[in-house]
Amino acid sequence: MEPTKVVLGVVVTEKSERMKEEGNSYTLRVHPKANKYQIRAAVEALFNVHVTEVRVMNFLGKKRRMGMFEGYRPDWKKAVVKLKPGEKIEALER
Repeated sequence: MEPTKVVLGVVVTEKSERMKEEGNSYTLRVHPKANKYQIRAAVEALFNVHVTEVRVMNFLGKKRRMGMFEGYRPDWKKAVVKLKPGEKIEALER
């Protein structure tokens, strides 16, 4: 899988911002079928950094209604990527 198709975006929450500042960890939204090895390779290739740890979480889509019709949001996957001390992803810094 191509690196640009593995990393889909950034998750911006208070907790993810705190983890970025304190623990040098970045929270990313990734492709649901990507595994830890693909996520590590994609982050290292896209941002030119060294990854030390990858943690992943799967989320089921929430049930949503549109009038009398019911459906689900798509399932998604979140990855917390920890970098080598002293390294940063400049593209994700404010």
